[in-house]
Amino acid sequence: MEMAGQTKDQEVRGQMVVSMKNVSMVSSKLLVTAKSVAANPSAPNAKTQLAAAARAVTESINHLVDVCTSAAPGQKECDSAVRAIQMMRPLLDQPNEPVNDLTYFDCLDAVVDKSRVLGDAMTGIGNHAKHSEHERFGDSVKEVSGAICGLVEASAQAAYLVGASDPTSVVGKQGLVDLAHFARASQAIQVACQQLSNPASSQQQILSAATVIAKHTSSLCNACRVASSKTTNPVAKRHFVQSAKDVASATASLVKEIKVSHILAALQACSRGTQACINAASTVSGIIGDLDTTIMFATAGTLHSENDEKFTDHRENILKTAKALVEDTKTLVAGAASSQEQLAVAAQNAVTTILQLSEVVKRGAASLGAHNPEAQVLLINAVKDVASALGDLIHATKAASGKNVSDPAMVYLKESAKVMVTNVTSLLKTVRAVEDEHARGTRALESTVEAIFQEVRAFESSDPPLRKVTPEDLVRATKPVTLATAKAVAAGNSGKQDDIIVAANMGRKAMFDLLTTAKAASYLAETHELKTRVTSSSRDCAVRYRELLQMVLEVVQRPTQEGKQSLVSCSRNIATAVTDIVSAAEALKGGDWADPDDPTVIAETELLGAASSIEAAARKLANLRPRRVSIREADENLNFDEMILEAAKSITAATSALVRAASVAQRELVAEGKLGARPSYRSDDGQWSEGLISAARLVAAATHSLVEAANQLVQGQASEEKLISSAKQVASSTAQLLVACKVKADPDSKSMQRLQLAGNAVKQATDNLVRSAQQSIEHEEEFRLVINRRMVGGIAQEIIAREEIIRKERELEKARDKLAELRRAKYGNAEDAPN
Repeated sequence: MEMAGQTKDQEVRGQMVVSMKNVSMVSSKLLVTAKSVAANPSAPNAKTQLAAAARAVTESINHLVDVCTSAAPGQKECDSAVRAIQMMRPLLDQPNEPVNDLTYFDCLDAVVDKSRVLGDAMTGIGNHAKHSEHERFGDSVKEVSGAICGLVEASAQAAYLVGASDPTSVVGKQGLVDLAHFARASQAIQVACQQLSNPASSQQQILSAATVIAKHTSSLCNACRVASSKTTNPVAKRHFVQSAKDVASATASLVKEIKVSHILAALQACSRGTQACINAASTVSGIIGDLDTTIMFATAGTLHSENDEKFTDHRENILKTAKALVEDTKTLVAGAASSQEQLAVAAQNAVTTILQLSEVVKRGAASLGAHNPEAQVLLINAVKDVASALGDLIHATKAASGKNVSDPAMVYLKESAKVMVTNVTSLLKTVRAVEDEHARGTRALESTVEAIFQEVRAFESSDPPLRKVTPEDLVRATKPVTLATAKAVAAGNSGKQDDIIVAANMGRKAMFDLLTTAKAASYLAETHELKTRVTSSSRDCAVRYRELLQMVLEVVQRPTQEGKQSLVSCSRNIATAVTDIVSAAEALKGGDWADPDDPTVIAETELLGAASSIEAAARKLANLRPRRVSIREADENLNFDEMILEAAKSITAATSALVRAASVAQRELVAEGKLGARPSYRSDDGQWSEGLISAARLVAAATHSLVEAANQLVQGQASEEKLISSAKQVASSTAQLLVACKVKADPDSKSMQRLQLAGNAVKQATDNLVRSAQQSIEHEEEFRLVINRRMVGGIAQEIIAREEIIRKERELEKARDKLAELRRAKYGNAEDAPN
């Protein structure tokens, strides 16, 4: 609510209010549903309704986050897609409830369609990103998100239907109405109504929401009609009929309101001036970005003139265009109180003039020559300030259009007009002084002082940041400030114009970057006090740096010893402010922050990740079923597939316990001081952490191979020998993990004892699996040997047997050579790695 109250953009404020209302509504519904489920947990579809309510809360919060944050092109779409995909993951954990009304074959069709859409959208993401097509990139990201969510939903529904059709499942008692269908329809109608009530909804979104409402209200009315015909209770029958009439009447009223809103939208479309201001602001933003690129070329010393032009050839054009821009600015300000047509013309003229001005200034900067990069940057910065002020003025004009003279928007418009005039005046002064080597340093200082003042004012506004940062980014942003401070003090002491202009340009960029980063970092604060601390320390640093530049300007114009001493005092104040900023950035990290590049943190993360991966493999293994075999004899009661699956499950459980025990042991080593808290990769502790990571990954990979072998075995697609080999690989990788842990651990510690017990459990489970598989092989290889008693037939039978022996021996020898070659390659790579 505080952010919404401080937001000056009416459109964004409206979106924030609507999103907060939606969050409040669905949260209230979640509480009501949770209360109902707590009172009667065995009620029909109780868990389904609770899950649907929780999902609605998550979706509404995600929408609120999208509204309250803005980022680089495509960033919001990517974040929203990630959250939407993560939100769908719980549907696959226990698909024992229906998700939608699709049949099994509808789910299959949905999977095929969504897979096709997913493939096309993934291709579109790559192509649009390569060609910098931001809008199409965002659309492709949304298509990928929708396709993956559709795939997950269809898969969960299909899994539920497969489970429901299993002969062992319990048949449910059909109710008079499908409560889950009613709940889903109600939720969809509420979301669509919320979309309709959002003033920012486009015509396509309104039509889509209306279609959803019509579809679900129709299904609800049909369900009520069927229920009224089935029930024998007259009160219930009357209630169903009346409810269907109410729904139909409300739907008709909604359609009428939508038609009225379309008429109003058509009337509002006549606001040409407002739309022209929006387009003009977008164009000015592009101009500012182009000027930033030009500044980078100038700084690198690569901004050259195409012809042998001189700056005097462009000076008159710059001055003339700047004066024309002042006249367009007056017309633009007057357009706020004029008609929409006049406002549109004024906005278009102002954009045309600023385009001409930026082009002629860029050509003039290039004519200064690449040997004067600081003068080039000074000139381009001056026109960039003019463009930024024009962008603010256009936004202020749009907000003030049609308002009363005493309205706050009009006051802000007047202030923006003053800033615009100030920046144009500063550009004119810079144009006149840029060729004067004895005055351009002083002009650069004056321009930078005014620019920092305006940036501090923009920093104090309530506009949200345009990008996301981390506390480390804020710390890095203070380093250029320190360098710029040293440059400014040195320039004040030397008094050289070249040093002064370098210090001014460097300080300008450093302070702009610091304030932009600090404003974005303040949104990471968990408390209002910490946010205030970040913003106040950054503002204080900018104000003190501005005072330093003012002191440098005074010392350059009237050099005194006292003035130079004041420079040192100002630099100390800036150093204090920088220290406060760094301290606030450290507080933003929080007490539980850990360096993501720390080898011990990586080791612990890999261990826990391997444990989670193994647990996922165990869940997959638990869903496998042994092959169905026909029993040929009455006394044959052994099922070796079941024995093998049980042994494989024991191995996954034991390896999961082993990896978690290794994680605990690694954490205890850090706590006891036997392992450095933040070791470098080249140290012994860093190398040990790398070894522990590799061992944990090997255990997880071997366990997954074991599960795949067991899966193929029960499906009749693999042999018991492959399963035995996979089990032995698990045992081998487990031994490597134990050895890696024993290198640093105390053999008598409790954690090491637990680790040893977990390793023994893995070994025992592996032995059981190998034994079961070998018994299965012996069981399957029982056969009858029929001996041919005739001489010719007996000789032929013996020749075939010898041929098979020789072939098998040759295959065995090749397999041994292949294994030896694999081991030589493996250990050879291991020896070469450290080098």
